[in-house]
Amino acid sequence: MPGSLALAGAVLGTLLVLAAPTLTPVHRAGYCAFYGECGKNPEVNVSLVPSKVPCLSNTPARPATPALLAQLRAVCPELVAGGSANDTLVCCSLAQLNSLQLSVALSSAVLARCPACARNFANIYCRNICSPDQSLFTNVTRVANVTLVPGLSQLAVLEYQCFYDQAFAEAAFASCQGVRLPSTGGYAIDAMCGRYGAKLCTAQRWLDFQGDKSNGLAPLQIDFQLVPNGTRPGGDLEPLSGRAWPCSEPLDAAGEPCSCQDCAESCPAVPAPPGPRPPFRLGAADGALVLCCLLFAFLVLLFGTGAAARRCVRRKRPGPGTRRRASGCAACLGRVTHVALAGAFGKWGTLVARHPAAVLAVAAAAAGALATGMATLRLVTDPVELWSAPESQARQEKAFYDANFGPFLRSNQVIVRAPGRLAATYDSVLLGAKNFSGVLADEVLRALLELQERLAAAAVWVEAAGREVTLRDVCYAPLNPANASLADCCVTSVTQYFQNNGTRLAMTATQTAGKRTGTVDWRDHLLYCVNSPLSFKDITALELSCMAEYGGPVFPFLTFGGYPGSEYTEAEALIVTYSLNNFPRDDARFEWVLRWEERFLAIVRDFQRTHGPNLSVAFMAERSLEDEINRTTGEDVPIFAISYLVVFAYVAVALGEYTAWRRVLVESKVTLALGGIAVVLGAVFASMGCLAFMGLPSSLIILEVVPFLVLAVGADNIFIFVQEYQQSVREPGETREQHIGRVLGQVAPSMLLCSLSEVICFLLGSLSSMPAVRTFALTAAVAIAFDFLLQISGFVALLALDARRQEAARFDVCCCRGLEKGAPGGPGTGVLRPLMHRYYAPLLLHRVTRPLVMLLFLFVACAGLYLTLQVSVGLDQELAMPKDSYMLEYFAALNKYLAVGVPTYFVTTSGYNFSSAAGTNAVCSSAGCDADSLTQKIEYATRFPDVSFLAIPATSWVDDFLDWLNPTGRCCRVHQFGSQQGEFCPSTSDALSCLLGKCLNTSRRPTVDEFERFLPWFLYDQPTLQCPKGGLGAYDTSVKMDPNGTIVASRFMAYHRPLTNSQEYTEALRAARKLADNITATLRQVPGTPPDFRVFPYTVTYVYYEQYLSVVFEGLFTLTVCLVPTFGVSFVLLGMDLRSSAATLVTLVMILVDTVGAMTLWGIPYNAVALINLVAHQAQPRGAGSRGHRQHGQQGGGWRGHDQPAGHRGVGLRQGPAHPDLLLPPQPHHHPHRPGARPHLPPRPAQLHGTQPSGARGHPQCEQGAERGAGPRQRLLRGHGPGPQATLSAGGPHPRALRWPTAAFSIALLFKVVFSHLDPSLSRTGRGGGGGAY
Repeated sequence: MPGSLALAGAVLGTLLVLAAPTLTPVHRAGYCAFYGECGKNPEVNVSLVPSKVPCLSNTPARPATPALLAQLRAVCPELVAGGSANDTLVCCSLAQLNSLQLSVALSSAVLARCPACARNFANIYCRNICSPDQSLFTNVTRVANVTLVPGLSQLAVLEYQCFYDQAFAEAAFASCQGVRLPSTGGYAIDAMCGRYGAKLCTAQRWLDFQGDKSNGLAPLQIDFQLVPNGTRPGGDLEPLSGRAWPCSEPLDAAGEPCSCQDCAESCPAVPAPPGPRPPFRLGAADGALVLCCLLFAFLVLLFGTGAAARRCVRRKRPGPGTRRRASGCAACLGRVTHVALAGAFGKWGTLVARHPAAVLAVAAAAAGALATGMATLRLVTDPVELWSAPESQARQEKAFYDANFGPFLRSNQVIVRAPGRLAATYDSVLLGAKNFSGVLADEVLRALLELQERLAAAAVWVEAAGREVTLRDVCYAPLNPANASLADCCVTSVTQYFQNNGTRLAMTATQTAGKRTGTVDWRDHLLYCVNSPLSFKDITALELSCMAEYGGPVFPFLTFGGYPGSEYTEAEALIVTYSLNNFPRDDARFEWVLRWEERFLAIVRDFQRTHGPNLSVAFMAERSLEDEINRTTGEDVPIFAISYLVVFAYVAVALGEYTAWRRVLVESKVTLALGGIAVVLGAVFASMGCLAFMGLPSSLIILEVVPFLVLAVGADNIFIFVQEYQQSVREPGETREQHIGRVLGQVAPSMLLCSLSEVICFLLGSLSSMPAVRTFALTAAVAIAFDFLLQISGFVALLALDARRQEAARFDVCCCRGLEKGAPGGPGTGVLRPLMHRYYAPLLLHRVTRPLVMLLFLFVACAGLYLTLQVSVGLDQELAMPKDSYMLEYFAALNKYLAVGVPTYFVTTSGYNFSSAAGTNAVCSSAGCDADSLTQKIEYATRFPDVSFLAIPATSWVDDFLDWLNPTGRCCRVHQFGSQQGEFCPSTSDALSCLLGKCLNTSRRPTVDEFERFLPWFLYDQPTLQCPKGGLGAYDTSVKMDPNGTIVASRFMAYHRPLTNSQEYTEALRAARKLADNITATLRQVPGTPPDFRVFPYTVTYVYYEQYLSVVFEGLFTLTVCLVPTFGVSFVLLGMDLRSSAATLVTLVMILVDTVGAMTLWGIPYNAVALINLVAHQAQPRGAGSRGHRQHGQQGGGWRGHDQPAGHRGVGLRQGPAHPDLLLPPQPHHHPHRPGARPHLPPRPAQLHGTQPSGARGHPQCEQGAERGAGPRQRLLRGHGPGPQATLSAGGPHPRALRWPTAAFSIALLFKVVFSHLDPSLSRTGRGGGGGAY
C-alpha cells in the first residue's frame, strides 16, 4: 500500500511539473526561483497589505548583506547559517524581507501565544521567500511583463507552485490547529482557513488560503502541493521538508511549550467532574416510592393495631358515664383564661353596641387616616428588588459589578422565521451545492434590512430631557463609546455581513474557480463569512468584508438559529440583536432608553403586522418582562372587583336567616355584608398606608394577594360572629346590647387568639431573606391585626345597627321602609346545615366509613409525601406572562433557536497583583502560564458542558495584553523622538520615530512598571489589521483601575451553554460558583494576594435564580417556624390538651404535604410565590382545626367541647369540625321568652353523651376530678360554613403559579374530623376527656 501511494504521488508530481510552464528550468540546491520586488500585482485590486510581487530570477542565491543578516536573525533565524554574512545565502532582498516581516508580524499578533505555531508558520514563509534552496521546491507557473524603470522591463511572478512534504505541512498545521483567540473564545484558525473555518480546516485548505490572492493578504497566487511521504514531485524538484516544532515542546531550553488551552498535547489528564447525583433507587425501583409505600404499610399496621387495641379496651370498660378523669391544672388554666377574655370582650361588645355611630366614626377616621399613607406608597416592580435580598451574595456581587463595570447591557431582540417558505439549493462556484433555508431568501433579508433602517431612524421625544433621543444616544458602541454615530452601534444581524448596506447585498460578480466560471452574489459572501467571520475581505470577486458596520465580527451562532451542526445556511431562524447601554434607575438616561425601547416595540409590532402572512416574528425589549407583568396586574383589576362582588353576594345571602318570603328584605344582610367587606378593605388600605408611612415599599404581589387573604380571614369571622348571634337566644332581661356583648364574648377570644396566631405566623414569615416574601408577610400581619381591631369595633357597631333595624322590621338597604313590627313567622332555614347533618355527618361517622376514610387519608398523605419529593424548584419566565403575551412566543423561539447561552463573567475583586510575573501566570493561558490558571480552569470546565454549563472559554485581557506586547508585532510601540517622544505610537502610524520603538525588546513578561505603563495603552488601542489585539471594545470596560493605576476589579467573559428552564439556570449558577471558589483558592496562593480576595461569577440572571439555591431550606425553616405559634395557639384554644394540639399539628403538616404533592401533579413549581401561598394558608388554621371549640353552655343552644360548670355562660372559643358532637343534628329547644322559638327535640343518645338539665347554672370552678354533669346541646358549626378562602388565588401575579389545590385543604380537614372520632375519649363529654378542647 505505501508503495502504490508513493507511485501515485510520483506520477502526480511528474504530471504537474510537465503541465507547468518552464519558467524555472533549474531546480538545484543554492538556486533561487525569484528575487527582489517587481512592484504591485496588477491582478489584485483590493488588498489589506501592499501586494508586491517578486521578480523572476532562476539564479544562484546571494550572500546576505549585514543589514539583511541582522533582520534575518530576527525574522527567520533558521536560515542563518553562520556568524558572518558570507556564510548565509538567501533568495530575498532586504525589501522582500521587510515585507515578510510585516506578514509575520500580522500572524504573530494572533499566533504568538503558542511559540511553536508562530515559529512554524513564520518558517513556512521564510523558506518560501528567502531559502537559498528555493528552486528545489518552487516552480513558477505564471509571470507578467512589468516596467519599473523606463526602458527596462522585467518579469514579475504572479503565480507559482510550492511543493511541501505532507508530513511536514501537517505537523505545522497541527501545531496551530488549537490556538485560541482570547478576545472571542474561538480559534485563530477560523481567520486563517477562509470559507472552511476551524471545523473543516485541513493542512491543505490552510495552505491554500494562505496562497489565495483574493484573501486580501497574499500578494500573489501560490499553488501549494502536498507531496505524500516518500515520493518526489518529479524532475529535479524536491518537496520542502524539515522539522516542525510540536506545540507541546519548547523552541529551546529557555522557552515554554504552548499552553494546554492552545495545544491539546500539553494538557494534563483532566478527570471528568462528578455529574448530577443519580436518582435514589432500591434495586430497579424508585427508592422514594418504595420508602413511601413502606411508610404507608407501617401506618396502616399501626392504625389497625391501635384500633383493635382500642376496641378491646372499650369492651372491658364499664358502662358510659362511669369513666372519670380529672380535668387537671392545664384545663383549669384554659377555662380561667377563656372566662377572663370572654368577660373583657363581653363588656367591650356591650359598650360598642350602645354607641355604634361613634365607634363607626372613630374606626372610619382611624382607618382613613392610616390609608392616606398610600399616597406615599412606593411600588417595587424591579424583579431584582423583589426577589433578591440586598444582603444576599448575588446582590452584593451585582452591586460590585455595576459599580465597577456599569449595569449589564440591555438586549432588544427580534427572531424571524419563514415557516411557509421552502428551502432551495444554491450551486456555489466556490463551495458547490449548498442548501439555503426558506428564511435565507433575498426578500427576507431585504425585509430585515428595511426593519433595521426604520429602527436606525427611530426617534422619540423625551419631555424631561427636552430633546429627541435616537439610537445613537442609547446604543452600545464598543469601538467609539465617547462619540457614537449610528454606524458605531452594536447591532448583530445577518445583514451586518453586508454592513447593513442594501447595495452590497445586491452586488454580483463573475468568479472563476479552477476551470469553472460563474456568478457570485450575496449567498457566496454569506457562505464565506459564516465560516470566517473575522475576515476583512472575502475570497469572492465581490471582495467584501465580513466585519459588521460598527467594526466588530458577526459570529454566526449569534445570528442564526435552528441549524444542524455548523450548516448555518440551513438555519430556521434569523436573530437580530440591538445592544443598548444600561443606566441606573436614578439616571436621567434611563428614561431615554425606556422610551426608545417603547418605540422599538412599536416598530417591530408594525413590522409583524405587515409581514405576518409570510414571516413569523418573535421579539422582546429589555423592558418587556416588566411591562407584561404590569399589564397583567392592570388587566386583573376587573377580576379582583368581580371576585369581591361574588364574595359580597355570597356573604350577603349566606348571612341571612330567612323565616318567610315576606320577610326576605328584612332578614337579608346586604348592608351588613357590605360593611364587612368595607372593614376588610379598610384593614388592607390602613395596613398598606401605615407601612408606607414607615417607608416600607409594596409590590404587585401584595396588591393582588393580601386583599384576598384578609377577605378570607375577615369573612370567616363575619360568618362566625353573625351566625352565632343569630343562633344565640336572648336571655330574660337581657338587652340587645348585652346580647351582642355576650355573643362577642363567646367568639372574640378565638378571633383574638387565631388572629394572633396568624399575625405571629406572618411575622415569622417576614424573617425570609427574599424582599417580596418579607414585605408580603409584614403587610399581611399588619392587615390581619387591623382587620381584627376593626371587626371588634366597626363591625360590631354595624351589627348593632343592623339588629336594631331588623327588630324594627325595616328593609335591608332601604331602611326607611319596612313591614309592620312583629315577630318572625318561624325559625330561620339554611341550606348547608341540613345537608351536613342529614347526609354528610351520618355517612362520615358510620362505623365502616370512618376506618376507610382514615386509610384513604393515610394513603393520600404518603402519596403527597412522595410527590413532594418530586416537585420541581424554580419559576420559568413563561409562568409570569399572561397567556396572550407576545413574550410567550419569544421565549419559545429563544429556547428553540438560540445556539449559545447567556454570557457569564468571572470577576476578580481588588487586592490581586496582576503586574507581578506570578500574578500574570496564574491568570493567563498562553505559553509560560500556569497549568491551573484562572482562564485555564475555565477552559477545562468547557470540556464538560453538561456539568459546568459552560460552552465557550473565557476571553482574557491578560493574554491579549501579553500578545499585544510581543515585539514581533507592531502593536506596542513608543515614539523615540520628536514632540511625542515617550508616547504611544499606534500600529497604523508609519512615523520614523516609531520604527525602533518597541515596548519590549524580547518576548518576556513585563515588569511591574512596564505593566502599569502599557496596560492603559492596550485598553484604549483600537484593533486594526496591523494590530488585531488592541483592547478597545473588547477589554476597555473589563479592567477598572484607580487613579494610581492599581487594578481594583477585572472580568473575564465566558458563555453558558443554552439554558432552557429555571432548573438549568440554577444549576449553572451553582456550578459557576463552585468553579469560581476553586479559582479563588488557587489565586490566593499567589504571593501578596490578600485573604479576602475572591473571584465570583456574574451574569444578569444569577440575581434572579440565586433564591432557588436556598428556597427549599428557607421554605422548610419558615413553615416549621410558623407551625410553632400555630401549635401554641391550638394548645391554648384546645384547653391545654397536648394530644389534640398534636393532632392539629399533624393535620397542618398533612395540608402542606398534600398541597405540595398536588403542585407536582399539576406541574406547578415550588418557588418564592409558592412559599408565600404556603405561609398564607398555614397562617389560617381554621380549616385545619386550630380554631378551638366554643365552650359556652348558655341555655338555648350553647355547645361545648367538654364539661362546663352548670350554667356557665360560655367562654366563646371556636374551631372547625373536630368533635363528633359538632356533626350531630342541632337540638334547639323551646325558650319561653322568645316568640316562635323552636320546639324542644329529644336529647342525644345516652351512649354518646351524658345528660344535663338544660337550666343548670353555676360558677366556674377548678376542682380536680369533680363530675359536672354532661351533655351540653350542640349545634352544627353555627356560622362556620365554607368561607371564601378559595378566593385567595384569584388575583395572583402568576396565574398558573397561584393555582392552588384547595382540595388538599378540604382533604386534610376531613382527616382531622375522622382522626378526632377514632379516639373514643375525644367523643366523650366527661370532665377531663381530652382537656378543654374535647
